[in-house]
Amino acid sequence: MDAPLVTPATPFQLADWVVLAAYFAVLVVTGYLVSRRPATADAYFVGERQMPPWAVALSVLATALSAATFIGGPQQSYAGDLTYLSATIGAILAVLIVGWFFIPVFYRYQVVTVYELLGRRFGPGVKMAASWTFVIGRVFANGSRLFIAAAPAALLLFGDTGIDHPHHLYIAIAVVALVGIVYTLVGGIASIIWTDVIQIIVLIGATLAAAGVLLHRIPIPVTEIVSELASTRVGDHSKLAVLSFDLSPGTTFTVFTAITGWVLFNLAAYGTDQDLAQRMLTCKDAVRGGRSALFAILMGIPVTMLFMAIGLLLYLYYQRPDLMGAAAPTYPTPKAKDVFLSFIHHEMPQGLRGLMMAGLFSVAFASLLSALNAMASAFVNDFYRPLLKNRPDRHYLLIGRLAVVGWGIVLALFACACVAWWKHNNETLIEFALGVMTFAYSGLLAVFLTTLFTRRGTPFTAISSLVMGFAMTAFLQPAIWYNFTCWILPDLSTHQGIHRLVLASPWRLLIATAVSLAVCVSMKDPRGGSMEEDRDPHLQPQPAPV
Repeated sequence: MDAPLVTPATPFQLADWVVLAAYFAVLVVTGYLVSRRPATADAYFVGERQMPPWAVALSVLATALSAATFIGGPQQSYAGDLTYLSATIGAILAVLIVGWFFIPVFYRYQVVTVYELLGRRFGPGVKMAASWTFVIGRVFANGSRLFIAAAPAALLLFGDTGIDHPHHLYIAIAVVALVGIVYTLVGGIASIIWTDVIQIIVLIGATLAAAGVLLHRIPIPVTEIVSELASTRVGDHSKLAVLSFDLSPGTTFTVFTAITGWVLFNLAAYGTDQDLAQRMLTCKDAVRGGRSALFAILMGIPVTMLFMAIGLLLYLYYQRPDLMGAAAPTYPTPKAKDVFLSFIHHEMPQGLRGLMMAGLFSVAFASLLSALNAMASAFVNDFYRPLLKNRPDRHYLLIGRLAVVGWGIVLALFACACVAWWKHNNETLIEFALGVMTFAYSGLLAVFLTTLFTRRGTPFTAISSLVMGFAMTAFLQPAIWYNFTCWILPDLSTHQGIHRLVLASPWRLLIATAVSLAVCVSMKDPRGGSMEEDRDPHLQPQPAPV
């Protein structure tokens, strides 16, 4: 076996900095050439609905992956198996539903934010409440993603991931947030989408490079690697298991959660979350918008599999010295949460290490830029514009940019709070990130389902449903649920007994959505449940462009 190409814990070398600098230079140039300072709010928020579906699909994929997938995906398969992939079943089913039922309605009414649809059905109060729910949910979701993305930034700045040195993470969070704010201010959604295209290419290149280095370092053929992984047991199944039929309510990724909770999760993500839905609204028509979402899911399957494969290879590299022989690493085995970053820091050759960090930053910035633009869009179109009407378009554009700065600061503060929150949560990084996102999804999904598929609901029940979604999700969080079950079931007050009652995030979402939906449809709309345009013949929806 050849000598290691990198001395353990060697700082970034010139080649790494050159690669990283080239990555940021390409982003800046691309953003400048594409954006050229959008002159209207419509161009800033929906790209004048002229984006090609393939570019939108890559942008959706880049946004959906995030740093949680880059770091948490390998952690998931390193410590467990491949059952995370089963959630893809729910994603495909959900995107088909969104493309068939949700997106055509968005285009029919030519909305800029998806919450405008709720305003047409229930009035401006519900639109504002839903938009606030989205914004608060985005603070939770992207604040947690920013926290995860800060780990590689801390590694770059201080030589450690910051998990055991919180002040390093706080500084890294501030740096990443600042870069994201500045870049979002330069252009609009079109600039972000084209930047995402570059970033997903960098991401795939980086992960392929990592897989190649691992295969080179592990001194056994691929067939033997597969055989060893297949024979390794995790609980009662192999590390290569994709489908689990575990009935435990605390298990996150099973066939049962895939066709229930994960369907609802992806319905909410692609149909009610302005962060992803905004991208589909930049296409020329509803058909192209729906295709972009489906393409994103299908392209995401091999990319996610690549991250999971890296985790399996890392398991052999660090946990099987009997296979590695003289090629086994001589430094202490990293914790599961640090395993991929540790490999990048210790083992990747010069230049490739810079590419890996560029790949990691690519998904971090993709999700951050998207969130800032979507939150600014919701603020301007759902809150500010209805209060101050008939202002020049450049005025709304200025307010949108100020909103980007404000929400960037809020995201950074919440990311700092996540440092302590995650330490008290017994979840992997990817489970933590996905679980945090469910706070807003249950109520939003309930109101959208009521709007699209029933003629029931009133403004009061819709707003109550949004509040109930947050409250129910909070109540079902492991710490609160644990104490509650200890109180009502003292006979099961042993740790083992209560542990069996802890609910995984897809079950929490299912229960919270069901309760919220029941609240939303509990009263009948005295107006018959019709849209605003259907009630007023002078407000006919504009046809979607052909």
